[in-house]
Amino acid sequence: MELNITKPLVIFDLETTGLDLVKDRIIQIAYIKVNPDGTEIRRNYLVNPGIPIPPEVVTITSIRNEDVADKPSFKMLAKQLCEEFTGCDFAGFNSNYFDIPMLAEEFLRAGIDFDFSKSRLIDVQTIFHKMEPRNLSAAYKFYTGRNITEDFKPHLADNDTEATYRVLKGQLDMYSAENQSEENRILSNDMDVLAKLSRTNENVDFAGRIIWKPVLDTKGNAVLNEDGTPKKQEYFNFGKYKGRPVVEVLRKDPGYYSWMLNGDFTYNTKQVLTRIRLHEFNLH
Repeated sequence: MELNITKPLVIFDLETTGLDLVKDRIIQIAYIKVNPDGTEIRRNYLVNPGIPIPPEVVTITSIRNEDVADKPSFKMLAKQLCEEFTGCDFAGFNSNYFDIPMLAEEFLRAGIDFDFSKSRLIDVQTIFHKMEPRNLSAAYKFYTGRNITEDFKPHLADNDTEATYRVLKGQLDMYSAENQSEENRILSNDMDVLAKLSRTNENVDFAGRIIWKPVLDTKGNAVLNEDGTPKKQEYFNFGKYKGRPVVEVLRKDPGYYSWMLNGDFTYNTKQVLTRIRLHEFNLH
């Protein structure tokens, strides 16, 4: 279905050096500008971020530091983009939570106060989630073909537990090798595989105060384990030591451990921190 628009709509996506709106920068911006008359303009720019691209980002995007070395900075593109985007609405996937805020930051760093409040911001991911709910009732209907209210009274723990069990078995049936022709659609009936697929973050503790990050060598390259997977280490994800290895902080500022143990942190966070400290102490 063609878009019913009264002013231009810019569908866009960004690739960045990371997810920190303050520290990270854009390395690629691509967009399609759809005009009310149906004409379309497509643009794709690699951008020199002015900071190194982390190895994990290179792995994901295949955009290397040498690829952007001779490309314009965002500041050099900002005026042109501002002119192209003025008077437009915007659409993207998860754009209202990341891409729009990042683009706004880059414009401001370039000295341009682009007013997104005058634009309608359309997030395709949000629409997807609202139109196709991702709750237990929706999953039960999708994987069993039945309405959950036909079999259970929802929102009671025993009923929801039984429904969840049936959903998991339904997933393994639907995505089995017998029912899928595409390899990437096959779900192995293996708890290690299911646990890995279920992981959505790099948190060490449940609150995300400590996270896993790749260990880098002196050249900024990821250090690998014997099996070829990236070696990871615990890093603080908050406060004055955010982005610093936990063991390094505990060595240089032993009092920080006591401060956290007496602070307003979850018991799980304190437990994880204590385990790291004891492991480091036992190694030395």
